[in-house]
Amino acid sequence: MYRPTVSDEYAQRIRQWHENAYAQARAEAGDGQTFDYLGLTLVVPPDVHPINAMSHLLGEAVLAEVRAGDRVLDMGTGCGVNAILAASKSTDVLAVDVNPHAVATARENAERNGVADRVEVRESDVFSAVDGDFDLVVFDPPFRWFAPRDLLERGSTDEDYRALTTFFRQVRDHLRPGARMLIFFGTSGDLGYLERLAAEAGFHSRILANRRLKKDSWQVDYYTFHLSLP
Repeated sequence: MYRPTVSDEYAQRIRQWHENAYAQARAEAGDGQTFDYLGLTLVVPPDVHPINAMSHLLGEAVLAEVRAGDRVLDMGTGCGVNAILAASKSTDVLAVDVNPHAVATARENAERNGVADRVEVRESDVFSAVDGDFDLVVFDPPFRWFAPRDLLERGSTDEDYRALTTFFRQVRDHLRPGARMLIFFGTSGDLGYLERLAAEAGFHSRILANRRLKKDSWQVDYYTFHLSLP
């Protein structure tokens, strides 16, 4: 069961931040968006989580981390961006998402960027449709723990961190010896809870990238973490 590591006051600030961010995302979604991002062309429909100004912190880490022989899992793939980046080096990438529209979008974007033969996309609730084990797992999870109102919001909210908790409790069953993980998160979510889950699962964590954004008189820090087992 999720127990916040932040104060009630801080949780309220996160909720206000989320409401503002969601309203902006909904307005910008329109009939869909096209992004030129790290050499890719990505088409994102209005009910799939878009690329944002901090996405490159994870994308650049994916490009730096993937090895030619890696089997890669992109958990919560969204528009398929990190799976497609991974496929620039790996020939064996599995991308999964609970949102069926994201699954279709990721397949289309993999085809658009010439890596459809390297990326398999499945609809999966965390590990429900994932088999086998992996050398690298990439996860850009929803930051907030609120109940989503629609599919777009589901990309940024995970009610009571059910999916995040399930991920850390099951991921070790899907890791090969020496496996690594890349996880993106920020202080507009309960970062302390993620760190607690990672520690309880026995992972060593280090920061690969960090940026600070100030908005609405509040600063948010974004991090790309590299996780591994001792």
